[in-house]
Amino acid sequence: MKFWKKALLVVAALTLGTAGSVTSIHAASSSVNSELQHKGELTIGLEGTYSPYSYRKNGKLTGFEVDLGKAVAKKMGLKAHFVPTKWDSLIAGLGAGKFDVVMNNITQTPERAKQYNFSTPYIRSHFALIVPKSSKITNLKQISRKKIVAGTGTNNATVVKKYKGKLVANSDFASALDMVRQGRAAGTVNSREAWYSYTKQHATKGLKMIDVSSEQKPAKISALFNKKDPAIQKSYNQALQQLQKDGTVKKLSQKYFGADITK
Repeated sequence: MKFWKKALLVVAALTLGTAGSVTSIHAASSSVNSELQHKGELTIGLEGTYSPYSYRKNGKLTGFEVDLGKAVAKKMGLKAHFVPTKWDSLIAGLGAGKFDVVMNNITQTPERAKQYNFSTPYIRSHFALIVPKSSKITNLKQISRKKIVAGTGTNNATVVKKYKGKLVANSDFASALDMVRQGRAAGTVNSREAWYSYTKQHATKGLKMIDVSSEQKPAKISALFNKKDPAIQKSYNQALQQLQKDGTVKKLSQKYFGADITK
């Protein structure tokens, strides 16, 4: 009799353990799946050419937003599917339904909020002005009427226009720096974090970075969603908040930027 009682207890424990393991696997809800481009997949639009956010290393897509996208999708019960796209077509592609979300160092702005929804911010991006070492420019006020490189439609371009610089469109960080080196522009506005990442692997001879945080507040960086997809946004935010709470986002920030830029 004791033998059978023990056996039943073992079976019950195994059953509960199995049930627990199944229910602990978070599966995307039907409401989320109904909004996705492809059931079971979170389709993420990004550039794939903007280190350290998303770029290719030995032919493989990697970077801060790539690893974060994978982690968020997993928490949502989905598989991350990345679609590298040129910056100029990213937000338009979201509106056209090519992606479920865009993760590409997107800044929260009132203009974007009119048409799209944002996730909870996951990092704060500090603006930087990069100029030749010989340049007399020391702040953003001095870029007025000067040629300054920035990506069309980016928050960097908004800063250039705000300080009345002459915008020279180029969203590729490396070639933007080349333009400054070659004297084709007086400088470029980008993120301080992108500069730090670039300096780890490339020479910056002839250039200097000016942190302009005192003139321009750090930007809140978030994922971008269509307004017609509230279930995806809600599920994404829940997953992101868990990753922020358990320290995953902070670890990824330190891995790719060498510092905690989540606050």
